[in-house]
Amino acid sequence: MSTSTYTVIMGMGKTGIACAQFLNQRGIPVRIMDNRAQPPGLSILRNTLPDIPYLTGEFNANWLNQAQEIILSPGLALTEATAHLTNSIPICSEIELFTRYANAPIVAITGSNGKSTVTTWLGAMAKQAGWQVQVGGNLGTPALKLLTEPAPDLYVLELSSFQLETTYHLQAKAAVILNLSEDHMDRYACFEDYKAAKQRIYQQTAIKIFNADDAAVLAMRSPDHPHFTFSLHPYQGDFHVAMEQGELCLYYQTQPLLPVSSMRLTSAIMRANALAALALAKAIDLPLVPCLKTVQEFTGLAHRCCWIGRKQNADWFNDSKGTNVGATLAAIQGLERPKQIILIAGGQGKGADFSPLRETVLAHCRACILIGEDAQLIAQALTETVPLYFETSMEMAVHRAAQLAGSGDAVLLSPACASFDMFQNYEHRGEVFTKLVQGLESGEFDHSKA
Repeated sequence: MSTSTYTVIMGMGKTGIACAQFLNQRGIPVRIMDNRAQPPGLSILRNTLPDIPYLTGEFNANWLNQAQEIILSPGLALTEATAHLTNSIPICSEIELFTRYANAPIVAITGSNGKSTVTTWLGAMAKQAGWQVQVGGNLGTPALKLLTEPAPDLYVLELSSFQLETTYHLQAKAAVILNLSEDHMDRYACFEDYKAAKQRIYQQTAIKIFNADDAAVLAMRSPDHPHFTFSLHPYQGDFHVAMEQGELCLYYQTQPLLPVSSMRLTSAIMRANALAALALAKAIDLPLVPCLKTVQEFTGLAHRCCWIGRKQNADWFNDSKGTNVGATLAAIQGLERPKQIILIAGGQGKGADFSPLRETVLAHCRACILIGEDAQLIAQALTETVPLYFETSMEMAVHRAAQLAGSGDAVLLSPACASFDMFQNYEHRGEVFTKLVQGLESGEFDHSKA
């Protein structure tokens, strides 16, 4: 066992730098390393923490084996640390470090899809109710940067499976797994391993929230533990959707809460997200009235099935955050436009099985435009469904979509893939798409070149 007094941080991205800054401010000796030659946080480290020892281009076994603790960035698999260890060194996440200093209740949100939306939505509910709330985690702001004095009323954290792998004492007041679908199969040996990582969010949680429509999630429920459920089927969950005087409404048990038509975002996936957020709000005793006001006013997140506008008589949607098959399925189904969707998909598939797209594409799409590294793999899954078009750039994909789209159609960018083969990240991909679509209105494109 090491007798060292320093902590080693593996990874020099946003999370790793946040950990280094946090520990340094508290006088805890730190060393940081990254196996990339030019990691993204290197310049920040040199400019703001010049006295911290660091290594790039490798993971140093001597440093690791002499550490008192290793903090692993979420982009690195646990095996990338253990492969270098001959001593028994504790390994944890930034989230685990956060729990040691958290001075207010935590709500934790994970799932294959929708977690950023629900995290943001719940945070907006708390603010509407007049609570002081800090929102972040996987969503964008590292959890350690959310810690404030005086203490807030609440922390709302979006957590990924990667973050949860090395988090041991979360002790959330309320937590939810929104849904589970195959994702990150380039990191996990099987779906069961991925599911097990997600399930760690429920450890030591006071009140658990379950999706009653997802069998894999619902199987985690213990009837004797305090919990709420949500469902898109009438009376199948504590929070559900049912008809009230001829109008579809959100319900809590037998109490109608508000008509779906009063929401700005009314698709099935957004109804499910609203129910999940309301269930979490109930678990932490947020007052109902400001929560319902927030449900009605919420307009969604950028790059998450965000309506860009109506161009050439068709509606255009940016769902660049749809980086896995489950997200794309939800986006297609959520538009609720049978045979009127032109789908733009493709990128780096991360080893995913694209076959689940087949049935939904057949039912809802009338054409697919495929781009990126794994375009052919998607095409193989969609053989004999709808016309398929292959384009070499996002610009040409938008050209093609504009050529194909008719009145009442929806053009949906929902790639079902990561973006790194063609773009810096999914935000960059969505920004490029949005700018190109906005260019349609000014007549920038010559359709004869499509």
